[in-house]
Formats: sequence, C-alpha cells, structure tokens
Amino acid sequence: MRQPDRIIRLNTVLDRTGLSRSTIYRKITEGTFPPQIRISVNGAGWRESDIDRWVANPVTWRPGSGRDLNGV
Repeated sequence: MRQPDRIIRLNTVLDRTGLSRSTIYRKITEGTFPPQIRISVNGAGWRESDIDRWVANPVTWRPGSGRDLNGV
C-alpha cells in the first residue's frame, strides 16, 4: 500500500533545498520549482514527494512530473 504524501512547510523546504525564501518564490513564478498547496485559510505547504523529486534533479524538474493523472 502506498504511503500518503506528507505536507512540509517552508522552513523544511529551505533546509532541504538550500535555497533562500525569495529564490523559491521566484522559481515558483518561473515554473521551475514545485508550487505550494493550500492546507488552510492562512497556511500552505509543499508535497514532500515534489520537493524530493526537485532535489534529486532540479534541472529537469517540470510541473506534474512523476504524478498520475489525478495529480497524486
């Protein structure tokens, strides 16, 4: 059975990627970094699997790569 994907917050993303906050948001705008997902009215995070795929190969990462048709 497949494990559910964890949602990680900004500080964890900063630690794992070594990028600054402003670089992460610039890359999201450029489409070269996984976008955030809404987890509450005032909260957002990233799917851990998206960040893991980006860390493994940031040059070839593209939105939706490694996901099935349902976006999971």
